[in-house]
Amino acid sequence: MTKANIGYAAMLEQFGPNEVVDYCARADGAGFSGVMAADHFQPWTPQQGQASFVWEVLAAIGARTRGDLGPGVTCPSFRMHPAIVAQAAATLEVMNPGRSWLGLGSGEALNEHVVATYWPETPERINRMFEAIEIIRKLFSGKEVKHDGRFFKLETTRLWTMPSVPPPIYIATAGPVTAKRTGQFADGLITVGAPEGKIEMIFEKSREGCREAGKDATKFKYILQLHLSWAETDAEAVANAMTEWPNGGMKFPKADIRSPGDFEQMAKLVRPEDFAGRMLMSADPEIHRREIQKYLDLGFDQIYLHNVGRNQEAWIDTFAREVLPRLTV
Repeated sequence: MTKANIGYAAMLEQFGPNEVVDYCARADGAGFSGVMAADHFQPWTPQQGQASFVWEVLAAIGARTRGDLGPGVTCPSFRMHPAIVAQAAATLEVMNPGRSWLGLGSGEALNEHVVATYWPETPERINRMFEAIEIIRKLFSGKEVKHDGRFFKLETTRLWTMPSVPPPIYIATAGPVTAKRTGQFADGLITVGAPEGKIEMIFEKSREGCREAGKDATKFKYILQLHLSWAETDAEAVANAMTEWPNGGMKFPKADIRSPGDFEQMAKLVRPEDFAGRMLMSADPEIHRREIQKYLDLGFDQIYLHNVGRNQEAWIDTFAREVLPRLTV
């Protein structure tokens, strides 16, 4: 049996930059394999309370850890032009050779509307993302390039600080059409916990995309971000989820909601039973281990765990002792 790759999901919505870097260093020392750092301009709810700039925090995380690291995920379409995202990712890889990756998504109004004059519907956001990836790939060539597309323009330029090998690009996806395009144009996908049937569908569509693009599907990576709530008691685990991560119990699309205040009002409607099938809440490390192992058995190459409570140090130490050593692939 091979040791599983279990990383730490650093939630910049919940913790200040210095605090989150300390947690990442603790997780690295405890045996977590890497860090996925959230990119938010605003937290989901005011209670979460933070939203630092992910690229600066990733630079500090890289200096304090040894594993992989990347943004989970950055939108290259509104707040930042894809050329700036490409520059940030290339620089991070130069500073952490062979360790970084670039996680991309189509964006959420919560973070992107602050500079967008118009917030488009999902199909346009997805098309913008894939055109942005085209620009990033061009710049990752290290050559002088230009671009004149439907959504973006790039005058002749190049990236002057380039790693010897550019970081892989992973796309956040949860639907069949985007999964297929991800297989065609990216090196892997990032998704969240879902029923087995949906996971298998996403895997198959991405493999189909790989085949159509003439790529080796066996080299395509499957990455999971798994939200959970562990605490010393079941009651505390439930309370942490309700207080700190009520968005995890909201059974509707969230990409068009613009304000943490709106999420705060919606959170008043969330009940503990709304988390069923969406996020595990338990004080028993063995129950969490079985849940994580289920996803490893489905074929995920890397899983980043997010414990929603403020009890990060106790959770890191408990899972390092009682969960991580017993996960296998």
